[in-house]
Amino acid sequence: MTEPVLYLDGVSVVFDGFKALNSLSLIVDAGELRAIIGPNGAGKTTMMDVITGKTRPTAGVVRFREHDLTKLDEATIANLGIGRKFQKPTMFDALTVFENLELALKAPRGPFSCLRWVLTGEARRRIEAVMEEVGLASRAQDRAAILSHGQRQWLEIGMLLMQDPELLLVDEPVAGMTDQETEHTAALLVRIAGERSVVVVEHDLEFVRALGSKVTVLCEGSMLSEGSIDHVQNDPRVIEVYLGR
Repeated sequence: MTEPVLYLDGVSVVFDGFKALNSLSLIVDAGELRAIIGPNGAGKTTMMDVITGKTRPTAGVVRFREHDLTKLDEATIANLGIGRKFQKPTMFDALTVFENLELALKAPRGPFSCLRWVLTGEARRRIEAVMEEVGLASRAQDRAAILSHGQRQWLEIGMLLMQDPELLLVDEPVAGMTDQETEHTAALLVRIAGERSVVVVEHDLEFVRALGSKVTVLCEGSMLSEGSIDHVQNDPRVIEVYLGR
C-alpha cells in the first residue's frame, strides 16, 4: 500500500476546556476526493486549521507525507504543497482573471526575482491551461470584480492550482451558487482529484452526492460515520445529529 498523503491520528484541540476536536483520526490517499460534512460546531474548520498550521493540536499526530505538520508554521506548510480555499474568495478585484492567475503562479518571489520577472511562454501556457480547466478561458481579460459569485470561486480555485498543490482543502465551495454553477463546481473538483488529493467541506448533501466520493461525518470533534453518501445518510447516528430526523 502507498503512503497516505494526509494522516491524522488521535488529534484533539482544546480551547478553554472545550474540545473542538476530540481524538479525530482521518486518512486521505493520493488522488482521493473526500467530502467532510457535519453540523455547525462539528470541528470541520478546526480540522483544516490544524492541517494548515493555523492551530496547534493539543494532542495527536498530523502528517503530510513524511512531514510532521505539528512542528511547522503556516508558510512552511503552504510551501510543502497544501493549498486552502476559504469560503469567501480572496483575489484582486481590479485585476483581470489572467492577471490574478499570473500573480498566483508558483515562482521565485524574492525582491531581485520580482524585478527580473518576465512572463515566459511556458508560464502563459500554464495560465491558459488553468483558465480552461476552471472554465474561465473566455473571461481572461475581464476584471475579477465583474465575475459572478460562482466564477469568483472558480478563479480562486484556479489561483490555488497555479501553486500546484498536492493537497487542496476547499471550504463550502458552492454556498450561494446557482444550480448550474454548483454542477460545474462538482465536475471541476472531480477533474482536479486524481492529479491531486482534494478535501471538500460542505453542507449541501446533493452537491456531495454529485462528487461521488467517500464521505466523512464529523460531530463534536470526532468522526461519527464514514462511507458512501448513501451509507452515511442511512446511518441512524447521522440521521439523529445531522439530518434531524
